Amino acid sequence: MNKRNVVGVDIGGSHITAGLVDLDTNVLDEASLVRREVDSSGSAVSIIGEWKKAIEAIPGYSLQHLKIGIAMPGPFDYPNGISLIEQQGKYASLYGLEVKKMLAEALGCDTESIHFENDAACFLQGEVASGAARSFDHAIGLTLGTGLGSSRYHGEFAEDAALWCSPFQGSIVEEYVSTRWFVEAYQKKTGKEIAEVRELTLEEENKAYAADIFREFGENLARFLIDFIKKESPQVIVLGGNISKAEELFLPIVEEELDRAGLATPIRITELGEQAALIGAACSWKVQKENGHSKSRIK
Repeated sequence: MNKRNVVGVDIGGSHITAGLVDLDTNVLDEASLVRREVDSSGSAVSIIGEWKKAIEAIPGYSLQHLKIGIAMPGPFDYPNGISLIEQQGKYASLYGLEVKKMLAEALGCDTESIHFENDAACFLQGEVASGAARSFDHAIGLTLGTGLGSSRYHGEFAEDAALWCSPFQGSIVEEYVSTRWFVEAYQKKTGKEIAEVRELTLEEENKAYAADIFREFGENLARFLIDFIKKESPQVIVLGGNISKAEELFLPIVEEELDRAGLATPIRITELGEQAALIGAACSWKVQKENGHSKSRIK
């Protein structure tokens, strides 16, 4: 394996994606990409086993010069590689365990060869490295899906902003800008149920309600972004996650509301998609090499 190549890994709620990233160019080798389904409700042994299989299945993988950067959802003790995830319907069996040590033992490598970072931070770092935020010195990122991921970048490496639980309209912001909100909004309007946001855009019978629902969503997102922008003063905003795929239905509303607030920060949709966090995780080794520690803490 080229010594400038690093294994980038993205841990999702039901899958793992891994591949080789060239740190000179910040580009993923598409031919090396591996994706495996993972039963996140399974035992710790089975979860680590699936991760091991995915990493070892990468074409060109070798223990020689091995470095692995992993984008991991929180809460997690990133420097020490200990999972703090509980009551989230995923990875409960890993709670309190030394995940880094377990994976290193499974792969037959040193723990120093494995580096964990927050997945929201890795998403934005990937976009800064080779995506929608490249050439910018200050950026914020949001991943919009089953939950809300938020991150900020001011040089060096992106950080998790952890704003999902920020107070918002009598609740928390995640309740207003996630898939749950769409499900509840549709149910209130129709008395019917949907499971995913894409049902609003793909099924003909739902399109009549889509415009109103997405307008309200856009207004909610803009209210949240106004405070985030004023706090961080970004040069660009990057949106990712499954909801961002319906950008044409809500982005004009967001931009309209930001303009009304006197904010002209450009909003860009992810260029790297699901590969952003993987690339960002691999790029974390640049910071690790310089500083000797994880940028992410316990979050």
